[in-house]
Amino acid sequence: YGRVDILMNAAGGNMPAATVPPDKTVFDLDVDAVKKVTELNLFGTVLPTMVFARTMAEQKSGSIINFASESALRPLTRVAGYGVAKAAVANWTKYLCAELAMKFGEGIRVNAIAPGFLLTNQNRTLLTNPDGSLTQRSHTILAHTPIGRFLEPEELLGTLHWLSSDASRAVTGTVVVVDGGFDAFSI
Repeated sequence: YGRVDILMNAAGGNMPAATVPPDKTVFDLDVDAVKKVTELNLFGTVLPTMVFARTMAEQKSGSIINFASESALRPLTRVAGYGVAKAAVANWTKYLCAELAMKFGEGIRVNAIAPGFLLTNQNRTLLTNPDGSLTQRSHTILAHTPIGRFLEPEELLGTLHWLSSDASRAVTGTVVVVDGGFDAFSI
């Protein structure tokens, strides 16, 4: 396949059994479901990196962009397995930035984007009622998001373009939060 200049690891997903609904406790988590969510999110990031970063190491340049999550930085209710898996992706990002730069040169950068809340098919049942209205969880999230709305997927593109370009050539080991201010806001 020749050169590899950019690797975007966007593996992601969750399972209902890896969450803790309001009427359950952490002791009700299905360990096998948590393992599957971890395999998807973490190893869906680690394995492609092991394949394609080898070429970056040989060419001494490249940008690896992993997708973490808001839940990697701040424990969020209900999404236990997903949060743990995405926290591991954030940690992998920081580990890998040092490993690759120190052994193969400064030309290889590794960063992550931690998106905030987007209304997607993956989380629609958590954020909307069957009639399409917002759940109480959505109202709580939006009340703690200074921009007062869910993000649109296209709003991640500016950060993605920046991390893909030479404009970020001194940026490595960073988890860039794109969340409408959710992480910065507290009561």
